[in-house]
Amino acid sequence: MKKLLALLLACVMVVGLFAGCSSEKPAETTAPKSEAPAATEPASAETEPAEKAPEDYTGNLVVYSPHDADPLNAGVTLFEQKYPNIKVEVIAAGTGELCQRIVAESANPQGDVLWGGGADTLAAYTDYFAPYVCANDDVIGEAYKDADDMWIGESPLPMVFIYNKTMIDEADVPTTWEGLCDESLKGKIAYASPAKSGSAYTQLCTMLFSQPTLDEGWDLVSRFIANLDGKIQDSSGNCHKLVAAGEYTLGVTIEKSAVLYADNPDIGYVYPEKNSAVPDGVALIKNCPNEENAKLFIDFVTGLECQTAQNSDWARRPVRSDMTPKGLCELSELDLGDYDFSYAANNKESIVEKWNDLTVGG
Repeated sequence: MKKLLALLLACVMVVGLFAGCSSEKPAETTAPKSEAPAATEPASAETEPAEKAPEDYTGNLVVYSPHDADPLNAGVTLFEQKYPNIKVEVIAAGTGELCQRIVAESANPQGDVLWGGGADTLAAYTDYFAPYVCANDDVIGEAYKDADDMWIGESPLPMVFIYNKTMIDEADVPTTWEGLCDESLKGKIAYASPAKSGSAYTQLCTMLFSQPTLDEGWDLVSRFIANLDGKIQDSSGNCHKLVAAGEYTLGVTIEKSAVLYADNPDIGYVYPEKNSAVPDGVALIKNCPNEENAKLFIDFVTGLECQTAQNSDWARRPVRSDMTPKGLCELSELDLGDYDFSYAANNKESIVEKWNDLTVGG
């Protein structure tokens, strides 16, 4: 009996020994999943580089612009504050002069971006611009950008008649383009040459399109030229200043210039019937030397910060659909005519030539 008990005890000890060995083996060979080191996972080859900070952009930028000095300098200063390591040079002149300069320099461009000028004028020079879809493309309506992205609108520009209240009774201020031909205003109207000014070119075309036919439009323009009495300005930027100075009774100018006199009790302005609201545009100059910085600038002037500042500080009308202009009427409140943008853009040379012929003939 004792031998049987001893044998059974030995068997139990052997079984226990094997069981103990079995329970220890997993602990020696298997690590918990939570302890797997992350370093064993391969790094993704598709990881995108970090976006550059504004101060990381360097180099130069040459801006050609026909804008008035104050809003122009204010916009450039804002850009320089955001991109402090980009050196900006501004070349200011009339739209026509700047476009001709871009043509003359096309073999070796000196400018990078054209900021300003009526889009119908810019559209006539698209051979000298490069396509660019700006960062704010989704909030700029199709009517305010080129179908091939050769220019982008940055501020719609209704036209106005600005007048000096000390020189004309407000009841006598014309409200139609035909009214500019009133003989009482002969030699008293400040108007720039459409050959040199983009806004003056838009005004000329607005006059043409205000009539039932182009022939009738040119008849109106001929009478208007006669009423200018040979006094034609070299720059549209002078027209509102000459009226404010009392040198001219009335001037044809753009909304953004007239509203600067909101606090001047002697100056008023009216929106004529059959008006136009062609936008000022911005364009990337083809083969420009500082393309990356030029694109940054285009994104900036169509961006919320610059558009807000230009509207609030200088009463420039924003082009963005997510903004409501402050201090300005809605475009829907104006009597806008049927402006043939395509005709104005594709026939600029012949239209200006005919204007010059009529001016010399007059």
